[in-house]
Amino acid sequence: MARGDRVAFEELYRRTSPWLAVRLRRRCADEQMVAEVMQETYLAVWRAAGSFAGSEAGGSAVGWLWTIAARRLVDAFRRRAHHAEPPPAAAPHPVAPAAEDEALLATVGGDVGDALGRLAPELRDVLRAMVLDGLSVRETAVVLGLPEGTVKTRARRARIAMREALA
Repeated sequence: MARGDRVAFEELYRRTSPWLAVRLRRRCADEQMVAEVMQETYLAVWRAAGSFAGSEAGGSAVGWLWTIAARRLVDAFRRRAHHAEPPPAAAPHPVAPAAEDEALLATVGGDVGDALGRLAPELRDVLRAMVLDGLSVRETAVVLGLPEGTVKTRARRARIAMREALA
């Protein structure tokens, strides 16, 4: 892709776009905004493919892709807030565990995985956004549609619960 190979880009899109759309929809109920973020993300990936350091820097392509998408989603929420439109309500949490949660718990095994599994969903969402997705408190607040103070409180509660569970 870094050399302008459209076939490589199409393959990346084919393999990652369903997964990325699901992750974005879990954080934003507005389909139009998700579609715009997807388009902006893949355009940014195409333009910046040469800057991806890859495994030499300890990163992965999907991690890089998600970081770009998460930041584009935050930007989209900010644009909407700037135009004085309230963001749509967050998508309701399904009763069955999400595939993303199951994959997270399967990846992080043992005592840590058990402790994560016992966290309340709202605490796990904040932990995922801040630790796994690498978002700041402000970005997490925008993505989850919460006040920054609530994000900080939930992050603190999650750390305390994890510490107690692992003690």
